[in-house]
Amino acid sequence: MKTFLFSVDLEEFVAADRQRDFRRTPLPELTEKYLAFLRRHAMKATFFVVGEIAEKFPAVIRAIASEGHELGCHTHTHWSLDRHTPQSLREDLLRNRAALEAISNQPLRGFRAPILSLTERTKWAFAVLAETGFTYSSSVLPAKNPLHGWPGFGHAVRRVEGITELPITTAPVLGREFPIAAGTYFRCLPFFAIRRAFQRLAGQGTTLTGYFHPYDIDVAQEHVMNEGVRGSRLMNHLLYFNRAGTLPRLEALIADGFHIMPCHEYLEHHAALH
Repeated sequence: MKTFLFSVDLEEFVAADRQRDFRRTPLPELTEKYLAFLRRHAMKATFFVVGEIAEKFPAVIRAIASEGHELGCHTHTHWSLDRHTPQSLREDLLRNRAALEAISNQPLRGFRAPILSLTERTKWAFAVLAETGFTYSSSVLPAKNPLHGWPGFGHAVRRVEGITELPITTAPVLGREFPIAAGTYFRCLPFFAIRRAFQRLAGQGTTLTGYFHPYDIDVAQEHVMNEGVRGSRLMNHLLYFNRAGTLPRLEALIADGFHIMPCHEYLEHHAALH
């Protein structure tokens, strides 16, 4: 089976400080579009949720859980790991978990670091995740990146400090290594190249792991500078590029025979094979 660990990072698009007054991402409507996509294909996925978003939109979290999708933690405040200490991350994760479990009555196993900020410099976070009861993470980008990356981690699933890490899938496209199954890259890179890489990796038995955001399908949002791109006009432009193409591209991959499943379900199957 050609497996694609499609997941959604449920967070808001945050404008830079000088541009706070803008139309925010309509999270309930955009989440429903992802749910409808998954419903059409009778597939389940993982939604990594920011705790503050869960508190703001509890009905959205209940809808995700009621349809059988997995919920995972994406921190409570969406701070990158390099802004945390072990103690502050521990407190943040417990708040994140409490908020999600109170709404969904679903156990939380998985974690994704904001902006894939689990790097060699922040690998102390694995121990904190284990202490706070998590079993897996999907937080490492095993390639160079303008924001965060850990090129030396490798592409294989492996255990670190008792936590199973599902690194984001990368592949060479146009001569460079990119996370081909992830948000902005999935929208911006030529689709023929993405499709070819998906097929090649699946043919080698590789499970592809990626992520998307509500804003990746928000075609109506006005253009403002995002808080996380450090003032880069190019990176900000790419955050908006081809949002209309996200769902059609995903539909094409499903037509190619890729199957989506929750991360915990894949890891249970993976463990049974080893």
